[in-house]
Amino acid sequence: MAAGGFCKLPNGSVVVALNLPSPAPDRPADVRVLVHAQNRARALTRLRNLGLRAVYLRGNAAPPTPDEITAVLHHPDGLIWRTAPGGPLGVTELWHPIRALLRRPAAPA
Repeated sequence: MAAGGFCKLPNGSVVVALNLPSPAPDRPADVRVLVHAQNRARALTRLRNLGLRAVYLRGNAAPPTPDEITAVLHHPDGLIWRTAPGGPLGVTELWHPIRALLRRPAAPA
């Protein structure tokens, strides 16, 4: 089961954070995905519409940090990812738009 959590913002919207196994075979093992939406159900629907079908949020064990909330609020899509903290590299990287994670690699010519 993926760890995750949410934070309700003063304007009523929420930021949902989930640690998921990477959907792409050439990507890191675990990724941290942040979604900004009007409610938790819409946040999970946004991920499911992108092809991450088995995404569920049970509990609030790993809510987004204030820095993560700031990052997702300043992104135009409101949907970002990076390798999960505590990964094998131990290096904190910058946030990426979700389409960079879901992009299919080009077939060799």
